[in-house]
Amino acid sequence: MNRKATFRRPTQGIALTLLAGFCLAGTTGCQVSLNGQTLPSPYYLQDDVQYFPAGPEFKLPREAAALRAARAEEKLNKNK
Repeated sequence: MNRKATFRRPTQGIALTLLAGFCLAGTTGCQVSLNGQTLPSPYYLQDDVQYFPAGPEFKLPREAAALRAARAEEKLNKNK
C-alpha cells in the first residue's frame, strides 16, 4: 500500500462518521431549555397551552392545625 491510500481510509471513516452523526442529530430533533422549561420539540409554539389554576398558597393547613393543637395541649399538660 502506498502512503496516499493509507491516509485516505481514516479520513473517509471520520467523514462518514461525522455525516452519520449530523444526519442522526437532524432527524431526532433538539431539546431546548427555555425559562426553566424543557421543551422537547421545535414545534412547541404550535402546541396547545395547558392551564393549571392556582391552588391554595399554603398546602398543609391540616398539618399546621394539628401542630398548633399539639402545642396547645402540650402547654396545658406542662402547666398542670
